[in-house]
Amino acid sequence: MQPTIYDVAKAAGVAASTVSRTFNKPGRVNEATRQRVLDAASELGYQHSPQNRALPGGRHRTIAMVLSDITNPHFFELIRGAEQRARASDVTLVIVNAEESQRVEEAQIRDLAPTVDGFVLAASRLADDDLVALAGRHRVVLLNRELTGLTSVALAVGAGCQQILEHLASLGHRSLTYCAGPPGSWMGAVRWAALSAGAEEHGMTAHRVGPYTPNVANGGVAADGALRTGATAIVAHNDLLAFGVIRRLTQRGVRVPDDVSVVGFDDIFAADFVHPSLTTLGGPGAHAGRLAVELLIDQFAGRSVRDAEQIRLPTELVLRESSGPAPRGS
Repeated sequence: MQPTIYDVAKAAGVAASTVSRTFNKPGRVNEATRQRVLDAASELGYQHSPQNRALPGGRHRTIAMVLSDITNPHFFELIRGAEQRARASDVTLVIVNAEESQRVEEAQIRDLAPTVDGFVLAASRLADDDLVALAGRHRVVLLNRELTGLTSVALAVGAGCQQILEHLASLGHRSLTYCAGPPGSWMGAVRWAALSAGAEEHGMTAHRVGPYTPNVANGGVAADGALRTGATAIVAHNDLLAFGVIRRLTQRGVRVPDDVSVVGFDDIFAADFVHPSLTTLGGPGAHAGRLAVELLIDQFAGRSVRDAEQIRLPTELVLRESSGPAPRGS
């Protein structure tokens, strides 16, 4: 069996991406490291060619990243991290938009399967059984979703929702309303489960309205539904929906945060620029994208095949102007 780029990396004590740069972009590697890689390659009998630069055993050196909604800025950082990691291993990353549709996602995967070496599925809307069946035929890593038996990268949503509850409870809020996103959203279901289960221990009641398509345009109807519950805090499925909620509340003369506090999820770049700026739960998006691609490349290299890895990354509640003390007498 011919040695691979990963064998050279192990022998030289460097990353596979460093071996790739040594042969393809030597100017980006210092002389000592370059020589160590070349010595290891010579000792192993590794022969470099464009066909074996990245994925041992891979037919296409191409992977597909399927996004539930490419228009959502939340995915920008995920894409950036994924692209960086793919480029470091000389792998082509194809971005695919599923348009928040299970049918479209299935069709995209079916059409791409013969031409790619694996899939990163970001916030997939496929049913659990369909994902298991897909993983039986192709290499798959889930992003922003978890499923027993499949490799995944997701944020620690439960702990993040606890941060939201602690923040609102500390401000005197006794009730919150969650504006739900798409019915098929695994992340949305986990968020609601964590918020509803943790509300009581914080002396709060939790309501749920929706589901809503998670964009600014649907924030208006979400705000109207949330106001009917009488809650003093609104937690939106994502930042885009939260922006629409704030806009509608302003139109109705409801002050944010004096009358109602609003919290979002994802901490997209615009959260700091809306007025009032949005309190939101974020996480290391670019790092998550890099990890997902790395786990998929590991599968090509014959690693991580013994057990599915489920990685959970920490979250951070970013406090801004949209959350404040509960109104007196609430």
